[in-house]
This record gives sequence, C-alpha cells and structure tokens, in this order.
Amino acid sequence: MKATWNGVTIAESDDTVLVEGNHYFPADSLRREYVSFSNHHTVCPWKGTASYYSLLVNGELNPEAVWYYPDPKPEAEMVKDRVAFWKGVKVEP
Repeated sequence: MKATWNGVTIAESDDTVLVEGNHYFPADSLRREYVSFSNHHTVCPWKGTASYYSLLVNGELNPEAVWYYPDPKPEAEMVKDRVAFWKGVKVEP
C-alpha cells in the first residue's frame, strides 16, 4: 500500500493492518521529512487516545492528517507502532 499527498509518497509498505476501513502503516514506513508535530489528540472508546502529526509537502500544510495510538488499549494492540491517514491523503495499492 502507498499513502500519497500533494504528489508525494508519505508512506509505503506491504505490511498494513486494516482497522475500521483504515490502513495502518508501520510507523517506520512514514517519511519523516514530511511530518511535523501536532498537539492535537482525540479519544476512541476502544483504541484509546490518538495523537496526530501534520504533513508539510511542497510548502503546503495538511494539519493533523496522520494519526497514531502511542499507547493503545489492549484490544487495539494491532495498531501499536502504526500510523493511519485522512484529510485527502490517498491510500491505494
């Protein structure tokens, strides 16, 4: 699978986990040169507290377009050390 935004590959891996329609990529597949810090957090009742990254590609910012669970609840261990995308990031084979 490949995640792209603004014409650039953000992450690529053959090892994704599909949860609730979202592909979770291994965290080490994320191209960190396009990632910037975000203070944003949300809570999922069964996965736990999500943290976010923003993307900065070709001078354009996509705030909180990447999310991850740094300490997922036990029933969501399959997303540990993985990232997922939204906000216009294309995820396709």
